[in-house]
Amino acid sequence: MKKFFYLVISLFSFMGVQAQIHEVGVFLGGSNYIGDIGRTDYIAPNELTLGALYKWNRSPRHAYRISYMQSEMTANDLNSEESSRSNRGYRIETNLHEVSVGLEYNFFDFNLHDSSPKITPYVASGLSYFFANYTLTNDALSASFKGRTERRKSVAIPMIVGIKSNITPRFILAIEAGARYTLTDNIDGSLYQNLGNLNNNDWFVFSGVTLTYTFGQKPCYCSQ
Repeated sequence: MKKFFYLVISLFSFMGVQAQIHEVGVFLGGSNYIGDIGRTDYIAPNELTLGALYKWNRSPRHAYRISYMQSEMTANDLNSEESSRSNRGYRIETNLHEVSVGLEYNFFDFNLHDSSPKITPYVASGLSYFFANYTLTNDALSASFKGRTERRKSVAIPMIVGIKSNITPRFILAIEAGARYTLTDNIDGSLYQNLGNLNNNDWFVFSGVTLTYTFGQKPCYCSQ
């Protein structure tokens, strides 16, 4: 938690930079995991997610974005509506950290130097790197494996949709949901136990709100 707050303070320290317009802010929401254990809902946040993000608006239609997210993730077969899972009884607890870079595209012009109210849907994608410490437990597991904590590092492809509006001339509020398709089927340890469909990779989802502060000189895409 201390590392997260240090990161937020570091991001706000960039406010003195004078260049094309920037955004810096925070993410608050929830997370859920989609894989071989627990429920199969696509958006069903059950754990707190905190994040920090930075955007560099290159035009009223697109921006480069960098984000950091951290969350605990839990899943339990007993919560699944599928009898094959609920009868199995596995559960995982995961501590996940993610750094993501990518491009955000606005469906409507979102010129931040025009102080009039604006609203636009947007999509974003790019590439994420994450590492997760997970613990897989079950009463049926052997004593040598039960409760063992493992670490998994991999990359993922984020697919984010949202809608945002400038609530003041300097602050932008957004609601977004972002699914991450990972390039591994083992962020939960299921591969070691031959659980589920071994041909399907794991997913995780962050959904919540962002609040960003805008600053910087008038960019080149504005009229002089």
